[in-house]
Amino acid sequence: MATTDKPLPHETEDSQPYWAKAKGGVLAIQRCADCGRLRHYPRLVCDNCHSLEADWIDASGRAVLHSWTVAHHAFHPGFAGDVPYVLATVELEEGPRALGILDCPADAGLKPGMAVTARFEQRADGASELHFAPA
Repeated sequence: MATTDKPLPHETEDSQPYWAKAKGGVLAIQRCADCGRLRHYPRLVCDNCHSLEADWIDASGRAVLHSWTVAHHAFHPGFAGDVPYVLATVELEEGPRALGILDCPADAGLKPGMAVTARFEQRADGASELHFAPA
């Protein structure tokens, strides 16, 4: 069976600092430069004060599992070889929630509030995938 490449992230002006840090293995979070609200995913406007000004902080990588789902069908042909995999929503220690791949089987006793740690998997194509592993 022929392999299909996974899609590459679509970097924008707003997300470029996130992806640059990800390539170095660091999870970065956008912070409103006016009110200080942290937000993830990166975006143009603060949802709290509507400011267009933002800077970045490095996240600790510590989080707790909020929710998850098991993908049994690949949303893109490039992920067909990975199924089944666990897609997780976590609450970062800093407050925002993030989405990533959980590096453990679905039958591993997952439970809300379980401690996890973020890491980036560096793919051969140069892209970085956000992963979480049980702490």
